[in-house]
Amino acid sequence: MDDSPGSAGRTRLSSATGRWVVLTTVLGSSMAMLDSTVVNVALPRIGEDLDADLAALQWTVNAYMLTLASLILLGGALGDRYGRRKVFVLGVVWFASGSLLCGLAPNAGVLVAARALQGIGGALLTPGSLALIQASFHPDDRARAVGLWSGFGGIGAAIGPFLGGWLVDGAGWRWIFLLNVPLAALCVPVALRHVPESRDPQASGSFDVLGAVLGAVALGLVTYALIGSSWWAGALGIAAGAAFVAVEWRRPDPMLPLSIFRLRQFTAVNLVTLCVYAAFGGFFFLAALQLQVVVGYSALGAGTALLPVTLLMLLLSAKSGELGERIGPRIPLTVGPLLCAAGMMLMLRAGEGASYFTDVLPALLVLSLGMVTLVAPLTATVLAAVDTGRAGIASGINNAAARAAGLLAVAALPLLAGMGPEAYRSAEEFGETFRRAMPMCAGVLVLGSLIAWWTVRTPKDKEAHCQPECRINCGVVSPPLETSGGDQQRP
Repeated sequence: MDDSPGSAGRTRLSSATGRWVVLTTVLGSSMAMLDSTVVNVALPRIGEDLDADLAALQWTVNAYMLTLASLILLGGALGDRYGRRKVFVLGVVWFASGSLLCGLAPNAGVLVAARALQGIGGALLTPGSLALIQASFHPDDRARAVGLWSGFGGIGAAIGPFLGGWLVDGAGWRWIFLLNVPLAALCVPVALRHVPESRDPQASGSFDVLGAVLGAVALGLVTYALIGSSWWAGALGIAAGAAFVAVEWRRPDPMLPLSIFRLRQFTAVNLVTLCVYAAFGGFFFLAALQLQVVVGYSALGAGTALLPVTLLMLLLSAKSGELGERIGPRIPLTVGPLLCAAGMMLMLRAGEGASYFTDVLPALLVLSLGMVTLVAPLTATVLAAVDTGRAGIASGINNAAARAAGLLAVAALPLLAGMGPEAYRSAEEFGETFRRAMPMCAGVLVLGSLIAWWTVRTPKDKEAHCQPECRINCGVVSPPLETSGGDQQRP
């Protein structure tokens, strides 16, 4: 068996090359996974150090999510055309460069710009990591390799809040970004030396750059309108969104093929996705602040407090996927959001002087069980709603929709809850607005539950299509990306 770097599709997991491929993809994807879970716990310290208001903290989260959600489909297509290893390595270098700028940022404006650059790198490396696994390994070893990749990635996501809190309280918040630089320095040479290059020989046509730009502009303007209460930005964002739809409808090779939304089940599950991940995005943004500003935890304490969420998802997501296969998706996608809503309402007990074991932990356990119940079946149902050849693009759309929903929630929720620009500096003010925000998040989850109950049905061919590859995941920010066989999603 030839396991040289040119032997794409023939590498065995037991070989040295196979182990190097797994290590490389885990290192690369862990950078993005860690970033998605550690930044929230650092926000109060970032605001204090850079004298930033709440809007700047919102943009610290959203600048990254904006470019990542807008470009993740394009990133997968670039890898298919020009080489998955090449684009993955470019993404790692880009992400590390953005991380270095974040760590050195002298003010909030530079930090936000650097976070946007990080998101571009994330859009290049995130789809590429799983695509490299699929393209490199022999078919007999592919499932085990994906299992190792998703398992180690899940562990990385699970320890993210704890690691972030430890760094913030110790070396300082800048190190949650600077840590990515040595990881990239290890990942890149290993990838270039040991990971086989692969391309999709059927990838052809021009790239939908105009669609990607219009999508990013629309999301960016709407986000700016919500954070800055600007009606003109909102109007321009809606116009850019309409232009995006027009471009995607007319292009022969669109980034977002709108025809896929003619599938009723696919559209329904994506509506559920928008609801649940909007609620998750808003909750985790505000909960990390609530635990520090109001309850009085340190960054490490807040990160440790949130650890049960990702740990339970890591431990139970595979079982949840098996349950969804047996009973179908309708019940998990209906019950899961209701459990999450109950957990968020229980979080109202986490005020000044709250006990972790009687007030905070019960809320997080209920929330975690709801997330475990719905995330794996949600991904499986997205894949089951389309034919096998379009599973990759369906998963990519679902992943991007979840990230966009979280982005808009972080922008809109403080406005709807009446949070002032300095609210996070006052325990009394922030606690009051948090109490207004949690019922809003719970209400969006109830809406998602109702949509699932009314629209989601078990596909007749569920046995053939509804088993996702990433059986172990911590989908706090978005569902896991999946691929269709050896082919990665492409516009």
